[in-house]
Amino acid sequence: MQRTITARARERAADGGTNRWVVLFVLCVSLLLVALDATILHVAVPSLTEDLRPSSTALLWIVDAYPLVCASLLILFGTLGDRVGRRRVLLLGYALFGVASAIAALATEPGVLIAARALLGVGGAMIMPATLSILRTVFPDRRERATAIGIWTAVAAVGAATGPVLGGFLVEHYWWGSVFLINIPLMALILPLGRRLLPESRGDSDGPWDVLGALMAAAGVLGCVLGIKRAGAGEPLLALPTAGPLLVGAALLVLFVRRQKRRPHPLIDMRLFSRAAFTTSVGCIVIGMLALVGLELIAVQYLQLVLGLSPLETGLRLLPLTFAAMAAGATGSYTLRRIGPRRMVGWGFVLTAAAVLLLTFMGQHDRPLLLTVGFVLLGFGLQTTLFSAYESMLSEAPQRSAGGAAAIGETSYQLGAGMGIALLGSVMNAAYAPGLASVPGVPTEASNAASNSLGEAYKVADQLGGTAGTALHQAARHAFVDGLHVTLCVSAVLLLVGALMARRLPRVMECPAEPEESYESYESKESYESPEAGEPPAVDGAHEANPSDVPGKPAEPRVPATREAIEPAGSGRPAH
Repeated sequence: MQRTITARARERAADGGTNRWVVLFVLCVSLLLVALDATILHVAVPSLTEDLRPSSTALLWIVDAYPLVCASLLILFGTLGDRVGRRRVLLLGYALFGVASAIAALATEPGVLIAARALLGVGGAMIMPATLSILRTVFPDRRERATAIGIWTAVAAVGAATGPVLGGFLVEHYWWGSVFLINIPLMALILPLGRRLLPESRGDSDGPWDVLGALMAAAGVLGCVLGIKRAGAGEPLLALPTAGPLLVGAALLVLFVRRQKRRPHPLIDMRLFSRAAFTTSVGCIVIGMLALVGLELIAVQYLQLVLGLSPLETGLRLLPLTFAAMAAGATGSYTLRRIGPRRMVGWGFVLTAAAVLLLTFMGQHDRPLLLTVGFVLLGFGLQTTLFSAYESMLSEAPQRSAGGAAAIGETSYQLGAGMGIALLGSVMNAAYAPGLASVPGVPTEASNAASNSLGEAYKVADQLGGTAGTALHQAARHAFVDGLHVTLCVSAVLLLVGALMARRLPRVMECPAEPEESYESYESKESYESPEAGEPPAVDGAHEANPSDVPGKPAEPRVPATREAIEPAGSGRPAH
């Protein structure tokens, strides 16, 4: 396969100065804006609802249009960047993100805001995989790349966690449109900066780009994410609006995979999934995000509805999680070199499970120290896991497939987030509802309405008033806390499953001198055709240790490309 990197990209990647770190800064600012936009709108919903008066369906699409569109287009734009240039796609994403932000900030109709949020999703889908694939190009050395990915993942955590805090401040002091307006000056700064500093790089340019396959992947991911979100919103799993998109999306993804296996020049090299480290890393990203997003959603409800904190106070309470994630990202490269991917991901999951179990001691009353310690351990453990999983996944893929690999990682991130809301939300609802089935003095209809959510229970209690209202209010609080404990235990079990999965990762971190050439040698080994039947290879005892010494056969490295010998030196066991 042809692999193209421009001379400028090679110069920057090889430069020992500050250029590539400046590139990393630009990429991190890009990611920060995208991550902020995923969560910053949540606290502005009451204000924009009062101003625009959207219907319940329109409000749902205002919130969900961005993540739905972004998740569905990641594979499309990630693989397109490999063909036409990752920098070109990234700069176009910057421009589109800025224009969409201006439209959203000035929207006076719900339909306009929905369209603007969808355009923001398109821009985000252009930016996210491009940042990671360019990072893969400008940091060819795995040690430096691990440091860069640690910073990159920490910035993603900062953006997601500080979104509600920044959004609460802006809405409190300005108006809801300001949560979009802040993107415009930043994009106006970063667009010319990126055009000047970012290197252009491409991956595989052989053969035509599979437009039909890209659309199949986009529609398949959209159907799956939409179905998962509907299930997370409480709709029955077997109902047509939920099961229909899920089944259609899953079918399209299956057809997409089969199509890619048959094509001589696929969008995504499906052989990547035959590598245990790559597949395991993707699975760990899904489980990590499943736990993080589901737990954050429930924690926000607990802080606001049980403890009575304001949105801004809630965001500030979650800041220890952000600071711990930043610390994990900053120290991740050193830790990875010391203990290796297997232990880092595995112990990260174990630490997160311990933090989750510690949070089961939360009750009806505020315990700030307990929450702070739990959030610190949760943020550090999960960020450690996500960092090592992303680094292992990206290092398993060759540079020419960096865009596709980054798109797979980001899609796994989005699917894990959606599954976390759906799964843990369903567990929470199932554990919460029985506690309101027979509250003394409360009619059956009122109990059924209150069982939908804690917020709804408070509204029903206020309408009832008197002794019945007080009883319903107290019962709902107790039921929510009990459901929270059950959900945390389920989450801990899932995290321990992730720790077991991590055993398939390499034991130590490999840093090959020439990662691309080694990977290509590994691929040539896989594609080598065996001798015809009846002709055993002429290999004597002297050549058994290294078949590459046999005349006429292609060179075969002892250790494949980005595969690591999982036994330490001196163990007496052969490298895998």
